[in-house]
Amino acid sequence: MVRVGEAQARESLHAAIRQACQSARVTTPEITRACIGVAGAAREEVREVILRLAKEIIPGEIEVVGDMEVAMEAAFGEGPGVIVIAGTGSIAYGRNTKLRTARAGGWGHAISDEGSGHWIGRAAVAIAVRETDQQSEACLFKLIAKSWGVATHEQVVMMANRSPAPDFAALLPVVLQAAQKKNQQAGSVLVQAADELSTLAKQVIQALFSEQEAVPVAMSGGVFANSAQVRENFYNRLSVKWPNVRLAQTVIEPVQGALQLARKQAR
Repeated sequence: MVRVGEAQARESLHAAIRQACQSARVTTPEITRACIGVAGAAREEVREVILRLAKEIIPGEIEVVGDMEVAMEAAFGEGPGVIVIAGTGSIAYGRNTKLRTARAGGWGHAISDEGSGHWIGRAAVAIAVRETDQQSEACLFKLIAKSWGVATHEQVVMMANRSPAPDFAALLPVVLQAAQKKNQQAGSVLVQAADELSTLAKQVIQALFSEQEAVPVAMSGGVFANSAQVRENFYNRLSVKWPNVRLAQTVIEPVQGALQLARKQAR
């Protein structure tokens, strides 16, 4: 919401609610309780705006929580574990058997969000403008330029530096496509993204677990869902430091966690 403003946040939130209702074959007036997970909900001002916007179309009780909380619920229920989210932004969040929690990252794209879709897109542009071979079919620069509807080196640089900034996260499919075509620059960006995400996970694990404990770890978000290379490198780097990590093979879908939290509140 901080990035897009209230008007666009309203449009996106209402559309998501209506889409969920359509999938569940219910209407918004029938909703008696809802849980909404959103990035930035730890900030009271963000939570209050989302709650107000949701109340415009949902008549029932509404709980607004962080996106990491619904993902955590979907992955582990009330049990211990560490969830690493890599979508447009990124964050690692965990809970141990003593119910202590810790987080790493997730401070916004300007200073954080390491390994996220935004981070990958921005890093790819930075490395692409330095790419020496800009004629090959797998050229990262050419793919980015085509995605942005421009052609020259100068135009790409101008697009990257414009204000407001372009949607770097939208370049994730472009980077993945280039990596699949064996573009070394794109591959190196994805490897570095996995390294950044494993660092976030390590910080949370170190804060909550001993080296002897088995640590359940789960992944969530579009970066993990769409890149086997990121998933594999993430696990490899994490398991070197924490061999007792137990990584869930399925990328978690957070919506199930929101549903579970809403049901718990109804008890």
